[in-house]
Parts: sequence; structure tokens; C-alpha cells
Amino acid sequence: MTLLPRGTAAPGYRAVRRRRAVAAAGAVAAGLLVLSACDKPTPRATVTVGKSSVSAEATCYDNGENMGRAEATRCALKKASDSIAVPQSETLRIGVDPEIADTGWALYINGQQVTSVYKKTYYSFQGVDLFADQQGQAAPKQLYISIVEQNKAGSEFKGVWNFKLKNADA
Repeated sequence: MTLLPRGTAAPGYRAVRRRRAVAAAGAVAAGLLVLSACDKPTPRATVTVGKSSVSAEATCYDNGENMGRAEATRCALKKASDSIAVPQSETLRIGVDPEIADTGWALYINGQQVTSVYKKTYYSFQGVDLFADQQGQAAPKQLYISIVEQNKAGSEFKGVWNFKLKNADA
């Protein structure tokens, strides 16, 4: 039984409540600080062949800022870890986030631009034999493609997404 008047709490209880409130406010502030330090994810690009697909974030991306042609070309030459098997004459489908399509994008193979700039979120290359014998050389076992976000004028390069295509028929 307590000797305090009805409706009042012990003085120690108020201190505990105050400490809990301060601790909760500190936890919320720390959580907001951690969230503000997180990087915003880059837009994604997806390569689909048949029923298989692989999706990746950008290899090089500076929050949508222009990185220049030289940097984009250097990034397009980086080896990709995301790979997909491509049978001969299979349709290659590429999908990009709307953010990439707004600027425009082009397909690069082994660091060389091979298409004009597209402003679509989806494009399919039907029956393309990427691994065809070229100039008496045997068909490669793999090649690297890049989706390079660039404008039609070729003056802005904003991101590079790299993928490895494996020759399924080799």
C-alpha cells in the first residue's frame, strides 16, 4: 500500500518516463540519419531471352548527371557479372526504366555503339545472331553488351548498364 494521494505517482516514475521519451526521440533521430545516408537506387535495365531474364542496376551512374562520352565508353568496357545464355537466332529483349527512356539509350556491344538512340522503355531485337562467325573467326563464347543512357545528340551520357551474354550453342 502507498502513502501517496490518489492519482499521483512516485517521483522516480516521472524520471523513468522522461528517460524513455528522450531515448525514443534519440532512436527516431538516429533512424532518420541512417535513412538519409542511404544511396538512392539507380534505375534498372533488364535483358530477356526466351523465358530467362536478368536485371541490374547501373555500372556507372552519377544521379542522372552527365558523365561524358569518355567515361561512358570506359564504363561500357567494364566486365559484367550479370549474365544470360543466348541461343542462336533467339530474340533479345531489352527493358529500361522510364527515367532512362526519357533521356534515350543505345545498345553497345563490347564497348562499341551498334544502334541508334531509342526513347522506348522496351525494344526487341528479333532473330539477331550475336554470335555469328565473323571474318573467318570462330563464334565467340561470350560477349558483353551495355545499355548506355544518352541523348540523341550524343552530348549527354548519364548511365551504363552492363550484361554478359553467353553463347548457348557453343
